[in-house]
Amino acid sequence: MLKSVVRAVGSAVRISTTGTTTSVPARALPLTNPTLSAPSWATTRPFTRSLWMMTNSGASSGYRPKLFSSRVLSPSVSCGCGGLHTEGDKAFGNFLSDEIKEEEKIKKSKTLPKMSGGWELEMNGTEAKLTRSVSGEKITVTFNVNNSIPPDFEEEADEGQQKSAEDEPEIVSTPNFVVEVTKQSAKHSLVFDCHYPEDEMSHGEGEEESDIFAIREASFQPEGDADWKETSYTLNTESLDWALYDHMMDFLADRGVDNTFADELMDLSTAMEHQEYIKFLEDLQSFVKCH
Repeated sequence: MLKSVVRAVGSAVRISTTGTTTSVPARALPLTNPTLSAPSWATTRPFTRSLWMMTNSGASSGYRPKLFSSRVLSPSVSCGCGGLHTEGDKAFGNFLSDEIKEEEKIKKSKTLPKMSGGWELEMNGTEAKLTRSVSGEKITVTFNVNNSIPPDFEEEADEGQQKSAEDEPEIVSTPNFVVEVTKQSAKHSLVFDCHYPEDEMSHGEGEEESDIFAIREASFQPEGDADWKETSYTLNTESLDWALYDHMMDFLADRGVDNTFADELMDLSTAMEHQEYIKFLEDLQSFVKCH
């Protein structure tokens, strides 16, 4: 009986509400609600809304599509690799093809230059090791061509002025290299950390020839240990007495690490770096085209 009365009262209320001309205003949500406030870019990117509607079946569907999914997630070319293929990938692949052809044109030689002085070369990717023996001593020089291209600090006086192709400086690889000298009777190897100082890379005519490489640090390290042990004392040459430094440079020169060696090492490293660069472009092209 009570339930019937409640239902009758509810029906009467609904009938009286629909029959009146005065509508009850809905409770307004606060304007600070972040889900209802329009984004700041709504007026500058009107197409976003249309793309959203095209990929949506309606607000009441409860489905929230990913923006631009109709264009990006639909591969333009089917491929067995299952990867994404777009028009941008095609343009990227064509650009890489042209870039590889141009790099092959300026490649000086198909083989790496030889080092004089009886150095034997071993390569492992971007890392190279040169070894030679002198009167029972073993000299090992290691370097890596990664990050070996120095930045060009020479800027034109006028910012708007551009260099022609003939005036562009030749790309030269100047890697840091480590020289390890091992004696048969010694427990440790004498190791020199060397580099190419930027202010010593070029000399004008008539200027006295100076060393094109320099010793940065020297230390005794376990023979053949690839990691430089920080617990071993390291001599920094920045504040070193010049007489001692000159003796160290003469010590290396007597073992074949002199200006001629450093110059040939630059040629070798430059050829290696260019070879690795072309290989990277080829791998990148293969990855983009998914061959």
